[in-house]
Order: sequence, then structure tokens, then C-alpha cells
Amino acid sequence: MNLKALHSLGYGLYVVTSRKGDRFNGQIANTVFQITSEPPTIAVSINRNNLTWDYIRESRVFAVMVLCQDTPLAFIGHFGFKSGRDTDKLAGITYRTGETGAPIVTDNAVSYLEANVIKEMDVGTHTIFVGEVTGAEVISDKACMTYEYYHQVKRGTTPKTAPSYIEEKKESAPAMAKYRCTVCGWICDPEIGDPDGGIAPGTPFDQLPEDWNCPVCGATRSEFEKID
Repeated sequence: MNLKALHSLGYGLYVVTSRKGDRFNGQIANTVFQITSEPPTIAVSINRNNLTWDYIRESRVFAVMVLCQDTPLAFIGHFGFKSGRDTDKLAGITYRTGETGAPIVTDNAVSYLEANVIKEMDVGTHTIFVGEVTGAEVISDKACMTYEYYHQVKRGTTPKTAPSYIEEKKESAPAMAKYRCTVCGWICDPEIGDPDGGIAPGTPFDQLPEDWNCPVCGATRSEFEKID
């Protein structure tokens, strides 16, 4: 069985937020979909170990922001590879409070929807929350980020808590070795470089600046491992 067939399913890339009292949190998600149009309902799949799961479970509300195609990897890494238990996810982020009380993140957002939870389904590692839409707006006319674009063009990685995560087998190292971030799994490919970080294609890993960090999660060079 080749589970990579699951990658053929269509996904987007979203920031899902919620609240718990006067505290806010958010995370990256790729499994958000419409259920019905009248009344308008949507569903989101959230890992039970994530702090956002706790917030949605208690407040019974959530908001979904559809990310644009040119969203920086660092922004995705902030919401996708850091825990709200250790850091304030909304610090330094442009947002406003929506009708449900959940934060509406406007940075890099094409549109947003917010909803009240009307049903939930336990599916083992994840919970599918179904919500009736109470508010929605289009923020930008930019192209939406697809999960395929995130992986193939931006070379993003998938957190192990994501519903679409599939463990990859290690590749054989080419003449110019690749290095993997041990924190988020991002691959540093010298043949491609890191254009957003000012690293030109063809730059060997050992020649990267000492202050260079992983463009996804911010890990240092010492936290990368050579792919054997």
C-alpha cells in the first residue's frame, strides 16, 4: 500500500484559532472543508495533543484564516512548529477579535470564517469539529496557498501532529549533501539554497553564515543533521 496516494487529495493551508477565557491560541491546519451551504457549516480536524484543541473544546468556537500563496515560511513555522504552551502565538501578529471572540489573524490571510461548534467527532488522534459559520469576509484577492504549493514550491514540511503526516524514508545523499532540520524536518538542499534567507543556490551547508537559521522553525545550524 502506497500511502503517498493520500497526497493526491486536495488541501489548503490555514491558521485555525480559538480562545479560552481571555487567552488566544492558533495553529496551522490543512484539513478544513465545507460541510453544508444552508446553514453554512465547516469542519476542521485538530490533533488532541494541540493546545488549540483544548481551547476549541472549552470555548466551542474557532476561526479559520485561508493563507495566501506568498505567505513566508517563517510565519507558517511560527503557527505550525511552536507550541502555545511555550510562547504567545499572537504576539507581534496583526489580528482583531471576531464575533465569536476568537482572534481573526489578518497577516497573510486571503479570507476568514468563524464558527460556533455544533458537533464533534472523535477519530482517535484527532477530533473533527463541525461549526456553523457566524462570520466570514474576503480580505485579499491574492492566490490561495495549496498544500501542494507549500510542499513543492516553498518546500515546507508537515508537523507530526498533522492528519496528513506520513513518515518519509531517508534519501541517499547526493554529491552536495542535504541536511535535515531535526526540529521541523525541513530539508536544506544546497542546489536550491534559501532564496528568502539570502542563500544562493549552490552554497554548501558548511559555508552557510553562522547566524543562518531554519526558514521554517528558526532552528540553528547545529540542529541540522546530514542525510545519509
